[in-house]
Amino acid sequence: MSIIDSQQKHAVWLEVALNGPWSRERQPSIPIHADEIVEQAIACAHEGAAIIHFHPYDPLTQRQRDDAEIYAPIIERIRSQVDVICYGTLPFAGDVDAKHSLNAEQRYSAVAALARDGLLEWTVVDPGSTHITTQEDIQRGKQGFIYANPEDHVRYGLALCKQYQLTPSYAIYEPGFMRLGAGLQKSLPGVPAPVYRLMFSDDFTFGFPPEAWAVDAYTQLLAIEAPDSPWMVAGLGVKIDALIEHTVAQGGHVRVGLEDAPLGHTVSNIDQVRAARQRIERAGCRLASASEIRQQQKS
Repeated sequence: MSIIDSQQKHAVWLEVALNGPWSRERQPSIPIHADEIVEQAIACAHEGAAIIHFHPYDPLTQRQRDDAEIYAPIIERIRSQVDVICYGTLPFAGDVDAKHSLNAEQRYSAVAALARDGLLEWTVVDPGSTHITTQEDIQRGKQGFIYANPEDHVRYGLALCKQYQLTPSYAIYEPGFMRLGAGLQKSLPGVPAPVYRLMFSDDFTFGFPPEAWAVDAYTQLLAIEAPDSPWMVAGLGVKIDALIEHTVAQGGHVRVGLEDAPLGHTVSNIDQVRAARQRIERAGCRLASASEIRQQQKS
């Protein structure tokens, strides 16, 4: 195959979500210590993941703690060895690691500090609220919780994106998230174009199950609300492998990793990245580098 033919292939963005908020009690294989996160991030980058997403953990309590002082050295170590887009999360208000309500400035404090220091290119901005529970918990009578993102929080996050030219990574848990996120981004000139991360689940009750028709429904809505915007398949409590070929055939991108996988998943982050790369390449596409992603976002 010629170089020109290779360049004409759809260049797929591959993201890996290394750990999430679960703790090892619920997802035993996740990396939580800084050395583990750095090691797995670099290994996944070598397998083709150009985007690295992780949650920071307190080394003493081994619980998530969104602190710029934890984030910064991890990001610096990763970026010193591989060229990747590396970004973190926000406090997941309502769960065991963030029981109390936080205002917008408090939730985005680590993002603001890291952005001031030039350590971020993307940030999470989730444009909407939803109920988080599993089918199993419903049967057990266990209450879920509201993942709350009030509009003023979304606006605050987008204002930071404008100030520091960060890409908003929109987690689309429900169709309304897409409509609100697109509307707010249009209303704030200068905010970079978001990446729409379509969230599917087998285990949780939000949104759609991981089916091709659900991808099609979302992409049809996206064509109305934010035409030509980049999008990817992802989720929580889900295996999205079977969606990869359908996704890349439509010009979409892919996220895998232990944050998104069903709890108790035994396939490592590195093996998930490797398997996703193989499916993407078998589908006739190639992986985009971080520099290509940055260039595509500018065009």
